[in-house]
Amino acid sequence: MLLALILLPAITGAAAFFIPSTAFRRALLVCVASAHAAMTGLAWRLDPAPALSGWLMMDDAGLLFLSITSGLFLAASVYALGYLARESKDEMTDLEEHFLFRNAPEAGFIGCLLLFLAAMTLVTVSRHFGLLWIAVEATTLVSAPLIYFHRHHRSLEATWKYLLICSVGIALALLGNFFLGVSAVSIDGGRASLVIDELLPRARSLNPAWLKAAFALMLVGYGTKMGLAPLHTWLPDAHSESPSLVSALLSGALLNCAFLGVVRIQQVCNAGGQGAFSQKALLTLGLLSVAVAAVFLVGQTDFKRLLAYSSVEHMGLLAIGFGLGQAGVFGAFFHAVNHSLVKAMLFLLAGNVLSCYGTKSIAQVRGLLRSSPGTGALWVAGFLAITGTPPFGLFFSKFIILKAAFDQGQLFVGVVLLVLLAVIFIAMATACLGMAQGSAESSAARVTGPCHWLTLVPSATLAAVALALGIGIPESLNHLLSMAARTIGGVL
Repeated sequence: MLLALILLPAITGAAAFFIPSTAFRRALLVCVASAHAAMTGLAWRLDPAPALSGWLMMDDAGLLFLSITSGLFLAASVYALGYLARESKDEMTDLEEHFLFRNAPEAGFIGCLLLFLAAMTLVTVSRHFGLLWIAVEATTLVSAPLIYFHRHHRSLEATWKYLLICSVGIALALLGNFFLGVSAVSIDGGRASLVIDELLPRARSLNPAWLKAAFALMLVGYGTKMGLAPLHTWLPDAHSESPSLVSALLSGALLNCAFLGVVRIQQVCNAGGQGAFSQKALLTLGLLSVAVAAVFLVGQTDFKRLLAYSSVEHMGLLAIGFGLGQAGVFGAFFHAVNHSLVKAMLFLLAGNVLSCYGTKSIAQVRGLLRSSPGTGALWVAGFLAITGTPPFGLFFSKFIILKAAFDQGQLFVGVVLLVLLAVIFIAMATACLGMAQGSAESSAARVTGPCHWLTLVPSATLAAVALALGIGIPESLNHLLSMAARTIGGVL
C-alpha cells in the first residue's frame, strides 16, 4: 500500500504532461486525489506493511500528516475544477487571463500537482533520514513550477527566492544527516544506520556533541522550508504569487512536511537524552517566528501576504508546542491539523476574492459580504478560526499549548505569546473585517460578481471540519494524536 500511495500520483503525474485532452486531465486529477484519499483512509484501519527493507513505514505522526496532505489535495483538486472552468469561460480578471492562457500550459500544472502529492507522500512514510531528505528536496523541485505558473516577473522572483533559500536550507539539513551518521558510527562496530527505527533503541549510544550539531543543522535546514524565522523570507513571496490552490497546498501541507523532518530528529534527541537542548532551540525559534509574524501582519496591505505571514506565526506555534514537552507536543499535533484546514480554506477563498475584485490589495477590497455572500461569509469564519476564536478547533489547540507553558512554569513564554497573539488578532481583524464589510461600490477595484460554486464547496467543507474539531475531537483522531505525542516523547 505504501508504494501504491507514492507511485499512483507519481505515474499519473508524469503521464499528465502528455495527455492532450483537457477534460481527461482534470478528471484524472480528481480521480487520483480521491483514490489517494481512499487509500489513506484505509491506512487508518489497516496497518500498512513496511516496504524497501523498512525504509518506508507508517507511524502515527506520518499517518497524521499523510491524512492532512491527502485531504487538502482532494479539496484543492475539486477547487481546481471550478478554478479552471471559470478561466476557460473568461470569467476572470484580465491580468489572470493573460497569464494563464498565453503562458501557463495546464498539462504541466496538473502534472506537477500530482508529482507534488507523490513527493509529500514520500516524506510522510520515509523512515530513513537520507530518504526523508531526498523527499523534502523533491517537494521543492516539483512545486517550483507551480509557483511560477503565472509567468510574471513577480512570480519569477518568488520562484527564484524559493529555490535559492530552500536549497541553502536543505543543504544544511544534508550536512545534519552527515553529522547524525558520525554520531552513530560507534553503534554496531562502526556501521552507521540512519533508519529511525534502528536509531531509537540505541539512541543513548549516539555521540552527544555530534547529535546536537545534527539537530541544530536539521532544525535550521528543515526550519527554513517550514517557514521559521529568520529564514522565512521565501514564504510570503511564494504564497502570494502562486495560484491560490497552490498556496493552499504550500501552507496547509508542504510546511507540515518540513515540520515532520524536525519532528524526526527531535524524536532521536529525546531518545538520546538531549531533549532539553532541542526543546530550548525550538522554543527560541518558535517565539521569534511568532514575533516576526506579528510585526509584519500589522499594517499589511496584501491579503495573500497577510495569510502567508499568518503561516509563519502558526509554524512558530508548532515549534513552541514541541519545545514544551509531551503536553505541548499533543497540542502542536492538534494545532497542525486545525491550521492546515483553516489556512487552506482561507487561501482558496483568497483566490475567489482575487477573481472577484482583480486585486490583492486589502484597501481595494470592500463589501465582500454583499458582492459575493458565500465567499464573504466563509472569509469571516476563516478569520475567526485562524485567530483562535471559539468554538473553532484552533482555539483549543492554542489553549493546550499555552496551558502547557504555564503548567511547566514557562511564564515568560506564556505571557509573551499571549501578547503577540493579541497583536496578531487585532491586525487580522483590521484587514479581514474591513474587506468583508462596506459596499462593493466603495471598492476601487472592478467587481465581477459571485464565484463558481465549485470554488466554494471545498472551503465550506474545510470550515465545517474545523468547526467540528472545536466542538469535539473524534475518538480515532484523539487516539492518533495521543499515540503520536507519546511516541515523540519529551522532557516534561
